[in-house]
Amino acid sequence: MAKNMEIALLFDFYGEMLTDKQREVIELYYEEDLSLSEIAESQHITRQGVRDAIKRAEAQMLEMEDHLHLKARFGEMREGFAQICRAAQEIQTLNDKFGYSREIDARAKRIVALAEDLKER
Repeated sequence: MAKNMEIALLFDFYGEMLTDKQREVIELYYEEDLSLSEIAESQHITRQGVRDAIKRAEAQMLEMEDHLHLKARFGEMREGFAQICRAAQEIQTLNDKFGYSREIDARAKRIVALAEDLKER
């Protein structure tokens, strides 16, 4: 399951760099959850041809990630946004505890909203 998620994420970042055939086979295999035989039948190629296309596409996407690190950077950004949200929530808690300020509360809420919005993109 974890490998499927990794390939799905890599496909989000690098799918457009694959050939049309590779992209289609990867979509059918990982997103539509079709078997190698089902894909082979629909694409009019052998089951081994499907497997080879999938393995080549996976290898290409992994190599692209090794060079470009887009998936890794995305994960780091998401973690950074999560840390920003936690820090803003801590500010709100401290604000409530040590003398409430509407301005501090409003700004902390705005930081949380912005970070959450960016994290979801």
